[in-house]
Amino acid sequence: MTQDTNALLASLIEGYNFPGESLDLGVALIDGKPEPAAPVRLPLKMLNRHGLVAGATGTGKTVTLHLMAEQLSQAGVPVFLADIKGDLSGLVQAGEGSEKLTARLAEMGKEFSPRANPVEFLSLGEGTHGTPVRASVDAFGPILLARVLELNETQEECLQLIFHYADSNKLPLDDLNDVKAVISFLVSEEGADALKGIGGVSAATASVILRGITIMQSQGLDQFFGQPEFDTADFLQVREGSGVVNVLELPSVNQQPLLFSTFLMWLLADLFEDLPEAGDLDKPKLVFFLDEAHLLFKDATKAFTDAIINTVRLIRSKGVGLFFITQSPADLPDEVLGQLGNRIQHAVRVFTAKDQSALKQIIKTFPANGVDLQEALTQAGVGEAVVTVLGENGAPTPVAWTKMSSPGSNIGPASAEAMEANLLASPLAARYATAVDRESARELLEAKAVPAPADAPRQEAPAESQRAEAPRERQAPAQPNPMMDMAMDAASMIGRELLRGMFGNRKRRRRW
Repeated sequence: MTQDTNALLASLIEGYNFPGESLDLGVALIDGKPEPAAPVRLPLKMLNRHGLVAGATGTGKTVTLHLMAEQLSQAGVPVFLADIKGDLSGLVQAGEGSEKLTARLAEMGKEFSPRANPVEFLSLGEGTHGTPVRASVDAFGPILLARVLELNETQEECLQLIFHYADSNKLPLDDLNDVKAVISFLVSEEGADALKGIGGVSAATASVILRGITIMQSQGLDQFFGQPEFDTADFLQVREGSGVVNVLELPSVNQQPLLFSTFLMWLLADLFEDLPEAGDLDKPKLVFFLDEAHLLFKDATKAFTDAIINTVRLIRSKGVGLFFITQSPADLPDEVLGQLGNRIQHAVRVFTAKDQSALKQIIKTFPANGVDLQEALTQAGVGEAVVTVLGENGAPTPVAWTKMSSPGSNIGPASAEAMEANLLASPLAARYATAVDRESARELLEAKAVPAPADAPRQEAPAESQRAEAPRERQAPAQPNPMMDMAMDAASMIGRELLRGMFGNRKRRRRW
């Protein structure tokens, strides 16, 4: 080794030497060779500082997620991740060694150790291989629903008024039919006064919202909304000392990317509103991997983007670590990137001038320590990544061109038999499997529209003695009180704030 490479090796050994529990990501590559003396780690206590896993298609991001999820489970930390390609179900099965894998690990000073992990398979709506995850429209909230319906800011504000009316009049919005019923009522003659009371919604705007909902229903996407509503507290399971890996099946994300990415954001927002403050912990309560993260910000309204930024900024205090998964860091707003202290960057493919410009921006976000970032980011092989994380003192570690380790569970899909057996044994399946159609806004408004029968019993008149005393109980009409009106308005605003979170999602009653 030259003097420069010796200095680089020494800085990496010192920079990643953490006394506390850590994830073992791999070993540093020095002059193109793995160096077992320089393991690359990520401290558990810094995981709630959030992170980024980025890289071009086919560079190894999925196996990196697999590796991190398995080690987190082994450390007793529950995990949530979305399985877009179906490759992460293998976490439930112990892997099998091979000559190639044994040789790869031997270069890194490691041995293959098979491991099966506790896994909960989930699916949006009526999936085939997992426990259904549903949200009531009421809990999903107007901002997220507006995102799915691709409404503009004016239409989104009108949808918020509609939700406010339903909140105020105790009309539960379980599914999309409930929203349609409330809108239809408000734009009808019978609901004219109620519509004026909330500020008014134009017929044209109502038609746009109704049309969007109808299209969703025609595509079968209404199955994601309803009862029983999934409680995100069920993500925080630990079994026999191992954190449960919650794998959400998203096989058709390319068909409805906005719905799926927004639904993932609802899960995170629900956790944020429900979890108590935790401060700095030795290890997080949950690590949440947000895949296809760039879809969240595509054509997003300012209100939606601001809510994401605030959630990322504040959820760390709830003990949740958040990792954004995307092809390029340039896909994310600077306000989000600035909060992602743990960086695992797989290879960047440079084919255009725009790609070259993006590469320069990525290089600027890494600390300089002797690694040729231009070479590392463009020449990294499959299963290699450029890594820098936050050390236990909060300072960034030196950049390490890293040969990533391999998980002990099966890389690739699990067998159908293993998944079926796992689902049958799931404690969540019995709770959420069967959809429930309870009395909600649609039924309540339909009942209100039905006139009372002609022979319905009339209310009895008060007794003579009661009528005689009535004049003495009657009070003079209350005089207008501007200060009282202002106080009532303020109380109403506070009540709405307590009821709904940053995304307009309904807050739960805490179980903690």
